[in-house]
Amino acid sequence: MGNDSRPAEPERGRGGERLATWVDSRTGLRGLTRSARRLVFPDHWSFLLGEIALYSLVILLITGVYLSLYFHPSADLVVYDGRYAPLRGQLVSQAFDSTLHISFDVRGGLLVRQAHHWAALVFVAAVFVHLLRVFFTGAFRKPRELNWVLGFLLLVLAMFAGLTGYDLPDDLLSGTGLQVVNGTLLSIPVVGTYLSFFLFGGEFPGEDLIARFNTLHTLVIPALIIALLVGHVALAVRHRHTQYAGPGRTENNVVGLPFKVHAVKSAGYFCFVSGVIFFMAAVAQINPVWEYGPFRPDQVSAGSQPDWYMGVADGLLRVMPGWEIDLWGHTLALDNLLPLLGGMLLFLAMGAYPFLEAWVTDDDRDHHLLDRPRNRPVRTALGVAWLSVYAVALIGAANDVLATRLHLSVNSVTWTVRVGLFVVPVLAFVITKRLALALQRRDRDEVLHGRETGVIKRLPHGEYVEVHEPLDQARLHTLTAHEQYRPLEGGPDRDPDGSAPARTRRLRVALSRAFYGPGAQIPKPSPTEHKELTGRHRP
Repeated sequence: MGNDSRPAEPERGRGGERLATWVDSRTGLRGLTRSARRLVFPDHWSFLLGEIALYSLVILLITGVYLSLYFHPSADLVVYDGRYAPLRGQLVSQAFDSTLHISFDVRGGLLVRQAHHWAALVFVAAVFVHLLRVFFTGAFRKPRELNWVLGFLLLVLAMFAGLTGYDLPDDLLSGTGLQVVNGTLLSIPVVGTYLSFFLFGGEFPGEDLIARFNTLHTLVIPALIIALLVGHVALAVRHRHTQYAGPGRTENNVVGLPFKVHAVKSAGYFCFVSGVIFFMAAVAQINPVWEYGPFRPDQVSAGSQPDWYMGVADGLLRVMPGWEIDLWGHTLALDNLLPLLGGMLLFLAMGAYPFLEAWVTDDDRDHHLLDRPRNRPVRTALGVAWLSVYAVALIGAANDVLATRLHLSVNSVTWTVRVGLFVVPVLAFVITKRLALALQRRDRDEVLHGRETGVIKRLPHGEYVEVHEPLDQARLHTLTAHEQYRPLEGGPDRDPDGSAPARTRRLRVALSRAFYGPGAQIPKPSPTEHKELTGRHRP
């Protein structure tokens, strides 16, 4: 066998070029960079919501690494001898002691700790609002159903990341929240006691909880969040970005900024988000654990509320009556179990909605143009009704504070929230749907009659009318670009074999009519109608 190998010729060029060539030959980054340069990003303010979530996550990771260098996740008791005089000489856990050490003794520790907490709140809020933007604009439709599921799981993980991090300092406020978590776990039939023992390492409060929560908070959940985020971004690049309807924008193209311009703007936006978070950390105190004191299992602090994203669970627990039933010698605590099931169903409905709408519309096409919320009245109304449940439950989480501040009875606030959980979503659905239909009618009138000019003209027979101008093509396209679905046909009352139609088919037809039947959308003006009325407009 011959040897065709030849001595390599000396590489030419600068050191940086040789290094770039070496890296590209082993990683293929140059090809990825070229692909990224061809990406186009729509320039709309609502798309920045996802970037806020990304940048706040970066701040969370950086500040979290800094805090982990000084935090001791242990429930072992020590005598506090730090700078905070009111607690000197008291027995506290090492977790609480190290939290006070970070806050008062480490240079910049309190700023970093508060920035970490504020970034967590901003991260969950940004993910939540980003999902709402995707929901109300229909960006979850094919081929992005999986991306919606990843975003939904990202929200759930972000909430649990906040919960586990909130409980690490082992202060009285976080301990009160842990008691609520323990009571909810114990209410689960059959496996509740096993889950509680597994989580706390024995009887509540146990001695392993802080160490286990620290592992979840610093390793497991961040790894899962990063994995979901990478998958979310990869699918977004694979399916290209959605965009709002407009001139020159179709289902087959993307109109927006090139990658270089978007990267520069994103860098500035990251600096802006970071500045806002650290500004809040510098001027707005959050979670002052030294005022709450160390956790004591026999104490519960009054006026305690969790962070806003867990408020819906706490609110449902507070307004639930103390119902219990006995079955076969076992007590079923419905006052904890039903709120747990209600909160889970509330979020599962959010995660499963894209598949429900796809089933109702029977639409298997790819969609890259976004909807205006007014053009999907039922979807928009359902989303607002969902938000109203969340808002009412959040009010219920502050029933004691509201009663104290407003000099009301706690029972009055609680009963108001109980009634509101059933009445407010219905009112929100009806009002939102009617508002969306009214906006559709206004768009229809604007298309047919043009824009109001404010000029009043007197006709020969004495009548005064307002002169309208025809819409420009861009505005006309925006108002008429949306597609209107037709409800599914019901079919015959009997199948050819004489049997009645399946229940699922009847349900599907009924839902389709509710979504897109008469009274659920205003017909768009036809080209003939528009042409007939154009002559009345001023040229």
